Amino acid sequence: MSELAGTRVLVTGATSGLGAAMAAALADAGARVVLTSRDHQRAHDAAQRLGHDAVGLALDVRDEDSVRAGIDAVWDRLGGLDMLVNNAGIGMRSVNPRFLTEPQPFWEVGADGFRDVIATKVTGTFLVARAVAPRMVAAGAGRIVTISMNEQTMTRRGFVPYGPSGAAVEALSRVMAADLADTPVTVNILLPGGATATGMVPEDTPSAVRERLLDPSVMGPPIVWLASPRAVGVHDRRIVATEFSAS
Repeated sequence: MSELAGTRVLVTGATSGLGAAMAAALADAGARVVLTSRDHQRAHDAAQRLGHDAVGLALDVRDEDSVRAGIDAVWDRLGGLDMLVNNAGIGMRSVNPRFLTEPQPFWEVGADGFRDVIATKVTGTFLVARAVAPRMVAAGAGRIVTISMNEQTMTRRGFVPYGPSGAAVEALSRVMAADLADTPVTVNILLPGGATATGMVPEDTPSAVRERLLDPSVMGPPIVWLASPRAVGVHDRRIVATEFSAS
C-alpha cells in the first residue's frame, strides 16, 4: 500500500514551481491532493496533468470569501483535510523583472506590487491557515506546513518585498505553532535551502547562476515525510530540504 494512501492534502499555488513539485511527490506517495490557483482553468489543467485523482480548485488566497468558499469545497469533496501546505506566493519578477542584475532599492518599489506580494504570501498564509486550523482541531488531527525561504534571501539587497514576505510567514508560523501547541494540530516550516529553478528568476540570469539552481523536486522527500506517520508529533520545526534526512 502507498505510504500516504487515504491522506488528504491541500497545496496552495500548486500549478508550477515548488507547489507543483510537492503536489506530484504527495500524489505519487498515494495522497489525495487538491491544488489551487487563482485561475480555474490552470488549476484544472494542473490536476489533469498530475493524475492520481487530483482536484484542481480556483482559490485566491488573498480574498477571505474565496478562501472560505474554497475550504468549504475541499471539505465537501474530501470530507476533511489531513495536511495544508501553504505555498502560494509571488516572486520578485512581479516588482522588478531584472532584480538579480539591477537590484531596486526599496524606495523605488511600487506600493501596489509590494501589497500584492505581501497579500499573497503573508495574508494568504494567514487566511488559509485560519480557515483550516479550527476544523483540524475539531477533527482531532491535522498538519500545517508553511513554505519559506533562506534567511539570506529575506534580507538580501533589492529583495523588497519578497524577502520580508518570507520573514513574515516564518514569524507567523512560529506564532501559529505556539497557539496550537496544546492541540492535535502541528505546524512546521519547510524551505528549499537555495534558489530553485521555478521560473521566478529573470530571463537574463547568467548561465553560471542558472546552473546552480536547485530542482524543485528537492521539496518532495521532506513534504512526503511531513505528511506521513513517520512525522507524528513533529512540531514547530524549520526543515531545510537540502539538509533533510528522514533518519
